[in-house]
Amino acid sequence: MTRTIVESKTRTAIIGFDQPFCVIGERINPTGRKKLAAELEAGDFSTVEKDAIAQVAAGATMLDINAGVVYNSNPNPNETEPPLMTKVLTMVQALVDIPLCIDSSVPAALEAGLAACEGRPLLNSVTGEEDRLEAILPLVKKYNVPVVAISNDDSGISEDPEVRFAVAKKIVERAADFGIPAHDIVVDPLVMPIGAMRTAGLQVFELVRKLRMELGVNTTCGASNISFGLPNRHGINNAFLPMAMAAGMTSAIMNPIQLPVTQKKMLEKLEALAAAGIIVPADIDPELLANLTGMGSFSSKAGSEMTAIRAANFLTDNDPHGAAWIKANREPAPAGSEASGRSRRAGGRRRA
Repeated sequence: MTRTIVESKTRTAIIGFDQPFCVIGERINPTGRKKLAAELEAGDFSTVEKDAIAQVAAGATMLDINAGVVYNSNPNPNETEPPLMTKVLTMVQALVDIPLCIDSSVPAALEAGLAACEGRPLLNSVTGEEDRLEAILPLVKKYNVPVVAISNDDSGISEDPEVRFAVAKKIVERAADFGIPAHDIVVDPLVMPIGAMRTAGLQVFELVRKLRMELGVNTTCGASNISFGLPNRHGINNAFLPMAMAAGMTSAIMNPIQLPVTQKKMLEKLEALAAAGIIVPADIDPELLANLTGMGSFSSKAGSEMTAIRAANFLTDNDPHGAAWIKANREPAPAGSEASGRSRRAGGRRRA
């Protein structure tokens, strides 16, 4: 059975067909996050710290670390990204103890991350492009780490799933030439947005099954790509992830947390309620109001995708006896109930 081993200094995670689905938290990535990019350039790591802790609390198995900031002061990522990657990795490792995924398109940043990372991280990524194969596969071999293999090459991203499979097969074969085993290749078959390609879901399920049966490799994806540009993205993601898992997908790079409600969003909701003639008591608890209106919470919590994944783990027998499902969904005992229970048992009378 194919098993990809990733490690931190103290913990091991296994990606495999007979293992719980591996959730790779995606939040530590400045792409599309102007505020985070500006913070990182300024040497402010407060959001990185919050995102690392929140994702682990939500149930992430690994954390993806991307330091791809384009500095206003120096637009050359070959100079700026390697030292930033080292700083971010060092900080995250000091905060959490789960394995990490080093994510960059800059080979020097990948190597800087590998040198700084404790344990056995996942490297993200290699493609079928010749220059990328020659730059990344020696690093994978040198540091003895697993790698994400993205199914595109010099010709770009094909809409034909057979072409994407052929690219994945090429990467696996080239990796073997370097002495890298197939169980250390985690293929990303590339999930297309279903809003732009109506067969995107069917394609990826077919591809994942084929990658498992013919190449025997583990798989991953950017899970939210499937719902890009559509309303109620969580609803689509919640259906996609269990279906992909049933087809054989073993991990995903995704956001495990439900992002907290902002004050701005709450004010907009209050205005909408007022416009509809709904009177909201001035002293209502904001957290309660957020829950009642379906907005979520003011604090970071596990997202609905995590609920779907835990249920699918249970249904595919990768959560023996449903232990993880029960633990995640058990209501906490009221404060003081355990002590009072002991008191009753200790001091109560037995019936004759």
